[in-house]
Amino acid sequence: MKTYIVGNWKLNFSVGEASIYLHKLLKRVPNYRDVEVVVAPGALALQSLSLQIDRHKMKLAAQNAYYRDYGAYTGEVSFNQLRGLADYCIVGHSERRYIFREDDKMIQKKVEAAVRNKITPILCVGETESERAFGETADVIRDQVVGGLSEISEEDLDKVIIAYEPVWAISSTKSAKLASPDEIAEVVKLIRKILTDTYSAKVAEAVPILFGGSVNPSNAGAYLTVPGVNGLLIGGSSLILSEFADIIETAKRVKS
Repeated sequence: MKTYIVGNWKLNFSVGEASIYLHKLLKRVPNYRDVEVVVAPGALALQSLSLQIDRHKMKLAAQNAYYRDYGAYTGEVSFNQLRGLADYCIVGHSERRYIFREDDKMIQKKVEAAVRNKITPILCVGETESERAFGETADVIRDQVVGGLSEISEEDLDKVIIAYEPVWAISSTKSAKLASPDEIAEVVKLIRKILTDTYSAKVAEAVPILFGGSVNPSNAGAYLTVPGVNGLLIGGSSLILSEFADIIETAKRVKS
Protein backbone atom coordinates (compact mmCIF):
# COMPACT_ATOMS: atom_id res chain seq x y z
CA MET A 1 0.00 0.00 0.00
CA LYS A 2 1.20 3.51 -0.80
CA THR A 3 1.93 6.12 1.83
CA TYR A 4 -0.23 9.21 1.37
CA ILE A 5 0.98 12.71 2.22
CA VAL A 6 -1.89 15.18 1.83
CA GLY A 7 -1.43 18.93 2.26
CA ASN A 8 -4.61 20.85 3.07
CA TRP A 9 -3.98 24.52 2.26
CA LYS A 10 -7.38 25.59 3.64
CA LEU A 11 -8.17 29.30 3.13
CA ASN A 12 -4.62 30.28 2.22
CA PHE A 13 -2.75 31.38 -0.94
CA SER A 14 -4.18 33.43 -3.78
CA VAL A 15 -4.28 31.76 -7.21
CA GLY A 16 -0.93 33.33 -8.08
CA GLU A 17 0.65 32.39 -4.75
CA ALA A 18 -0.61 28.81 -5.10
CA SER A 19 0.95 28.57 -8.57
CA ILE A 20 4.33 29.85 -7.35
CA TYR A 21 4.29 27.49 -4.36
CA LEU A 22 3.40 24.49 -6.53
CA HIS A 23 6.16 25.39 -9.00
CA LYS A 24 8.73 25.39 -6.18
CA LEU A 25 7.32 22.19 -4.68
CA LEU A 26 7.49 20.34 -8.00
CA LYS A 27 11.16 21.30 -8.34
CA ARG A 28 11.90 20.19 -4.78
CA VAL A 29 10.07 16.85 -4.64
CA PRO A 30 11.21 13.81 -6.68
CA ASN A 31 8.86 11.24 -8.15
CA TYR A 32 8.34 8.66 -5.39
CA ARG A 33 6.31 5.71 -6.68
CA ASP A 34 5.37 4.45 -3.22
CA VAL A 35 4.52 7.88 -1.75
CA GLU A 36 1.41 9.62 -3.10
CA VAL A 37 1.76 13.37 -2.59
CA VAL A 38 -1.52 15.29 -2.73
CA VAL A 39 -2.13 19.02 -2.34
CA ALA A 40 -5.54 20.57 -1.70
CA PRO A 41 -5.61 24.22 -2.80
CA GLY A 42 -8.57 26.56 -2.65
CA ALA A 43 -11.29 25.96 -5.23
CA LEU A 44 -10.33 28.98 -7.35
CA ALA A 45 -6.82 27.63 -7.89
CA LEU A 46 -7.79 24.08 -8.85
CA GLN A 47 -8.28 24.68 -12.55
CA SER A 48 -5.03 26.54 -13.16
CA LEU A 49 -3.00 24.17 -10.97
CA SER A 50 -4.47 21.18 -12.84
CA LEU A 51 -2.72 22.49 -15.96
CA GLN A 52 0.54 23.08 -14.10
CA ILE A 53 0.90 19.98 -11.96
CA ASP A 54 3.06 16.98 -12.86
CA ARG A 55 0.72 14.11 -12.03
CA HIS A 56 3.63 11.68 -11.94
CA LYS A 57 4.89 13.54 -8.88
CA MET A 58 1.71 14.58 -7.11
CA LYS A 59 -2.06 14.87 -7.38
CA LEU A 60 -4.68 17.49 -6.59
CA ALA A 61 -7.50 17.34 -4.06
CA ALA A 62 -10.50 19.59 -3.59
CA GLN A 63 -11.19 20.75 -0.04
CA ASN A 64 -14.93 20.38 -0.40
CA ALA A 65 -17.72 19.84 -2.94
CA TYR A 66 -21.51 19.58 -3.09
CA TYR A 67 -23.21 16.23 -3.53
CA ARG A 68 -25.63 17.24 -6.33
CA ASP A 69 -24.14 16.83 -9.80
CA TYR A 70 -26.00 19.84 -11.25
CA GLY A 71 -28.96 22.11 -10.58
CA ALA A 72 -30.03 25.38 -8.95
CA TYR A 73 -27.47 25.49 -6.12
CA THR A 74 -25.95 28.95 -6.33
CA GLY A 75 -22.34 29.17 -5.23
CA GLU A 76 -21.69 25.43 -4.98
CA VAL A 77 -19.12 23.31 -6.84
CA SER A 78 -20.14 19.73 -7.64
CA PHE A 79 -18.03 16.60 -7.74
CA ASN A 80 -19.10 16.30 -11.37
CA GLN A 81 -17.47 19.68 -12.09
CA LEU A 82 -14.27 18.53 -10.35
CA ARG A 83 -13.79 15.55 -12.66
CA GLY A 84 -10.54 15.96 -14.54
CA LEU A 85 -9.31 18.60 -12.09
CA ALA A 86 -9.03 16.77 -8.78
CA ASP A 87 -8.27 13.12 -8.05
CA TYR A 88 -9.25 13.42 -4.39
CA CYS A 89 -11.64 15.43 -2.23
CA ILE A 90 -11.52 16.00 1.52
CA VAL A 91 -14.94 15.19 2.99
CA GLY A 92 -16.18 15.66 6.55
CA HIS A 93 -13.24 17.71 7.80
CA SER A 94 -13.87 18.88 11.37
CA GLU A 95 -14.08 22.48 10.17
CA ARG A 96 -16.90 21.46 7.83
CA ARG A 97 -18.61 19.55 10.64
CA TYR A 98 -18.29 22.12 13.42
CA ILE A 99 -18.11 25.49 11.63
CA PHE A 100 -20.42 24.77 8.68
CA ARG A 101 -22.63 22.30 10.57
CA GLU A 102 -22.38 19.41 8.11
CA ASP A 103 -23.94 16.31 9.66
CA ASP A 104 -23.30 12.63 8.95
CA LYS A 105 -26.16 12.54 6.41
CA MET A 106 -24.64 15.38 4.38
CA ILE A 107 -21.19 13.82 4.60
CA GLN A 108 -22.56 10.43 3.51
CA LYS A 109 -24.07 12.04 0.41
CA LYS A 110 -20.75 13.70 -0.41
CA VAL A 111 -18.81 10.43 -0.04
CA GLU A 112 -21.30 8.71 -2.33
CA ALA A 113 -21.12 11.56 -4.87
CA ALA A 114 -17.33 11.48 -4.89
CA VAL A 115 -17.21 7.75 -5.61
CA ARG A 116 -19.94 8.13 -8.24
CA ASN A 117 -17.83 10.74 -10.01
CA LYS A 118 -14.60 8.72 -9.76
CA ILE A 119 -13.00 11.04 -7.20
CA THR A 120 -11.45 9.46 -4.11
CA PRO A 121 -13.02 10.86 -0.94
CA ILE A 122 -10.75 11.38 2.06
CA LEU A 123 -13.32 10.90 4.81
CA CYS A 124 -12.26 12.72 7.97
CA VAL A 125 -13.37 11.46 11.37
CA GLY A 126 -12.42 12.57 14.85
CA GLU A 127 -13.69 13.42 18.30
CA THR A 128 -13.61 16.72 20.19
CA GLU A 129 -11.75 17.22 23.46
CA SER A 130 -14.95 17.04 25.50
CA GLU A 131 -16.08 13.87 23.72
CA ARG A 132 -12.76 12.23 24.54
CA ALA A 133 -12.93 13.45 28.16
CA PHE A 134 -16.37 11.87 28.58
CA GLY A 135 -15.22 8.55 27.10
CA GLU A 136 -17.26 8.96 23.91
CA THR A 137 -14.43 8.53 21.39
CA ALA A 138 -15.45 5.05 20.24
CA ASP A 139 -19.10 6.02 19.78
CA VAL A 140 -18.23 9.19 17.87
CA ILE A 141 -15.79 7.42 15.56
CA ARG A 142 -18.23 4.58 14.94
CA ASP A 143 -21.06 6.98 14.09
CA GLN A 144 -18.86 9.02 11.74
CA VAL A 145 -17.34 6.02 9.94
CA VAL A 146 -20.58 4.05 9.58
CA GLY A 147 -22.58 7.17 8.77
CA GLY A 148 -20.11 8.42 6.18
CA LEU A 149 -19.86 5.05 4.43
CA SER A 150 -23.49 3.93 4.74
CA GLU A 151 -24.09 4.04 0.96
CA ILE A 152 -20.70 2.60 -0.03
CA SER A 153 -20.69 -1.05 -1.04
CA GLU A 154 -17.93 -3.49 -0.24
CA GLU A 155 -16.92 -3.38 -3.90
CA ASP A 156 -16.43 0.40 -3.73
CA LEU A 157 -14.70 0.59 -0.36
CA ASP A 158 -11.29 0.43 -2.05
CA LYS A 159 -12.12 3.83 -3.58
CA VAL A 160 -12.18 5.50 -0.15
CA ILE A 161 -9.50 6.85 2.22
CA ILE A 162 -10.19 7.56 5.90
CA ALA A 163 -8.35 10.22 7.88
CA TYR A 164 -8.38 10.20 11.67
CA GLU A 165 -8.09 13.82 12.74
CA PRO A 166 -8.95 14.37 16.41
CA VAL A 167 -10.33 17.88 16.79
CA TRP A 168 -8.40 18.40 20.03
CA ALA A 169 -5.07 17.84 18.23
CA ILE A 170 -5.57 20.26 15.31
CA SER A 171 -3.12 23.16 15.58
CA SER A 172 -5.79 25.75 14.73
CA THR A 173 -7.65 24.72 17.89
CA LYS A 174 -6.80 27.07 20.77
CA SER A 175 -6.19 24.26 23.27
CA ALA A 176 -4.55 21.86 20.80
CA LYS A 177 -2.58 18.96 22.30
CA LEU A 178 -0.32 16.53 20.50
CA ALA A 179 -1.81 13.07 20.07
CA SER A 180 0.45 10.27 21.27
CA PRO A 181 1.25 7.30 19.02
CA ASP A 182 -0.64 5.04 21.44
CA GLU A 183 -3.76 7.21 21.25
CA ILE A 184 -3.61 7.19 17.46
CA ALA A 185 -2.98 3.43 17.27
CA GLU A 186 -6.00 2.77 19.48
CA VAL A 187 -8.38 4.70 17.21
CA VAL A 188 -6.87 3.34 13.99
CA LYS A 189 -7.40 -0.18 15.35
CA LEU A 190 -10.99 0.77 16.20
CA ILE A 191 -11.59 2.07 12.66
CA ARG A 192 -10.28 -1.20 11.19
CA LYS A 193 -12.62 -3.14 13.50
CA ILE A 194 -15.60 -1.01 12.47
CA LEU A 195 -14.76 -1.64 8.80
CA THR A 196 -14.32 -5.36 9.48
CA ASP A 197 -17.66 -5.59 11.27
CA THR A 198 -19.43 -3.60 8.55
CA TYR A 199 -17.74 -5.18 5.53
CA SER A 200 -15.02 -7.83 5.97
CA ALA A 201 -11.50 -8.14 7.34
CA LYS A 202 -10.02 -8.38 3.85
CA VAL A 203 -11.42 -5.08 2.58
CA ALA A 204 -10.88 -3.38 5.95
CA GLU A 205 -7.14 -3.98 5.77
CA ALA A 206 -6.98 -2.52 2.27
CA VAL A 207 -8.44 0.88 3.22
CA PRO A 208 -5.73 3.52 3.72
CA ILE A 209 -6.00 5.33 7.05
CA LEU A 210 -4.26 8.67 7.50
CA PHE A 211 -3.57 10.69 10.62
CA GLY A 212 -3.93 14.44 10.88
CA GLY A 213 -3.39 16.72 13.84
CA SER A 214 -0.54 19.23 14.26
CA VAL A 215 1.73 17.16 12.00
CA ASN A 216 5.16 18.73 11.42
CA PRO A 217 8.65 17.54 10.40
CA SER A 218 9.62 16.71 13.99
CA ASN A 219 6.74 14.28 14.65
CA ALA A 220 5.90 13.01 11.14
CA GLY A 221 8.27 10.06 11.39
CA ALA A 222 6.76 8.89 14.68
CA TYR A 223 3.23 9.18 13.36
CA LEU A 224 4.09 7.30 10.16
CA THR A 225 5.38 4.35 12.19
CA VAL A 226 2.13 3.97 14.16
CA PRO A 227 0.69 0.53 13.30
CA GLY A 228 -2.05 0.83 10.70
CA VAL A 229 -1.30 4.42 9.69
CA ASN A 230 -0.80 4.77 5.93
CA GLY A 231 -0.11 8.48 5.65
CA LEU A 232 -0.68 11.98 6.96
CA LEU A 233 -3.15 14.82 6.46
CA ILE A 234 -1.21 18.04 7.04
CA GLY A 235 -2.43 21.58 7.60
CA GLY A 236 -0.03 24.36 8.65
CA SER A 237 3.19 22.58 7.69
CA SER A 238 1.90 22.02 4.15
CA LEU A 239 2.03 25.81 3.66
CA ILE A 240 5.76 25.95 4.38
CA LEU A 241 7.75 24.55 1.48
CA SER A 242 10.74 23.31 3.48
CA GLU A 243 8.55 21.62 6.12
CA PHE A 244 6.23 19.94 3.63
CA ALA A 245 9.18 18.69 1.56
CA ASP A 246 10.84 17.36 4.73
CA ILE A 247 7.69 15.43 5.64
CA ILE A 248 7.52 13.93 2.15
CA GLU A 249 11.17 12.86 2.42
CA THR A 250 10.48 11.39 5.85
CA ALA A 251 7.60 9.37 4.39
CA LYS A 252 9.92 7.98 1.75
CA ARG A 253 12.54 6.99 4.35
CA VAL A 254 9.94 5.32 6.56
CA LYS A 255 8.46 3.50 3.57
CA SER A 256 11.90 2.28 2.50
